[in-house]
Amino acid sequence: MEVSTSAGPVASKALLALRLVATAHAVAIFGQPVFAGVFLSGDYDMLRLHATGADVVFYLALVQLVAAMVLWWRRGVRWPSAVALLIVLGETGQYSAGLSGDLELHIPLGVALVALTIVSLFVLWRPEVAR
Repeated sequence: MEVSTSAGPVASKALLALRLVATAHAVAIFGQPVFAGVFLSGDYDMLRLHATGADVVFYLALVQLVAAMVLWWRRGVRWPSAVALLIVLGETGQYSAGLSGDLELHIPLGVALVALTIVSLFVLWRPEVAR
């Protein structure tokens, strides 16, 4: 898959890497409410899967932030770095709220993080981003 950019092949590889990491992150974060819902319906073993998923989601967010910063460094596009930083900060709060059992914060913050992640993923995959 070739991504064309005016900034050259290094920037296009950085954009492709960011897109792939953001896609993996979106898939992982989309699974979190599913695991939580199954847990709340009575399958208590799913809480362990939800906790493991939280680790995966957080580490993918950190990788996404690094990939976004590399893209910024390569061609000067700033917004993916800002969005990735916002996601990492939100997921830090999400992780803490989940560990402390603060569901009044954990659930709405989780909804916001899923929405932000999915919207940013769609924008990252738009052809205009590659120009």
